[in-house]
Amino acid sequence: MEFGYIIAGFVVGLLVGLTGVGGGSLMTPILVLFFHIKPAFAVGTDLLYAAITKSVGIFAHGKLGNIDWKIVRLLAYGSVPASIITTLYLRQMDIASDGAVSTIKFWLGIALLVTSLSVIFRSQLAKFSKREHLINAKFTPYLTVFLGLTLGFLVTLTSVGAGALGVTALLIIYPNRLITTIIGSDIAHAVPLTLVAGLGHASLGTVDYGLLGTLLIGSIPGIWLGSHLSSRVAEHWVRIALAAILIFVGLKLIFH
Repeated sequence: MEFGYIIAGFVVGLLVGLTGVGGGSLMTPILVLFFHIKPAFAVGTDLLYAAITKSVGIFAHGKLGNIDWKIVRLLAYGSVPASIITTLYLRQMDIASDGAVSTIKFWLGIALLVTSLSVIFRSQLAKFSKREHLINAKFTPYLTVFLGLTLGFLVTLTSVGAGALGVTALLIIYPNRLITTIIGSDIAHAVPLTLVAGLGHASLGTVDYGLLGTLLIGSIPGIWLGSHLSSRVAEHWVRIALAAILIFVGLKLIFH
């Protein structure tokens, strides 16, 4: 079973390296559907896994000047309180009950379906927002805080959303920013969000530290290999395949 976790970590790491998407979107459903890990433990473990893997991205993007710390702060103003409130909500639930399991699976499925749409239509949405001037500049700080609030809830409940959803929404809110700045800022924000959410789950006892270490053994070489292959592989087709997997898994979780 441990070898299976290492392989799962490697595959997810490879996809993250190739596309920048797929961490929470794939790891949690893989743990739930294929390894039959309880949803709350899959989410909690994946959140700390994301905090560790994405912290490496902060140093890389920080050195390249790809992080807009104002965007990061605005996102955190919404996401950190939302994450804490969601953790308190989970604390009131019997996390092992059928009701809690069904709730987490349902929201995980919804998050995956929305993520799949953002993976497919990200560039079109960004171009449309830029062309039509959808967002008035004076509203961008408020929309960024609201985005953070939404991500805080979704990520704490499902571990999904910090990557694909965050980047797509930021591209619409900040259509004139470079994609590298948007991605760098999103990764920088994902670290404190997943850390706060992960520590919240740790306080609930829903983190499997042995599983966390095993996943990291596979994912770190996977991310390294995927990053080096990204320039040689047609990302467009990888994204389509990833979106198809997310749709299939999302529907399976909702109607399971």
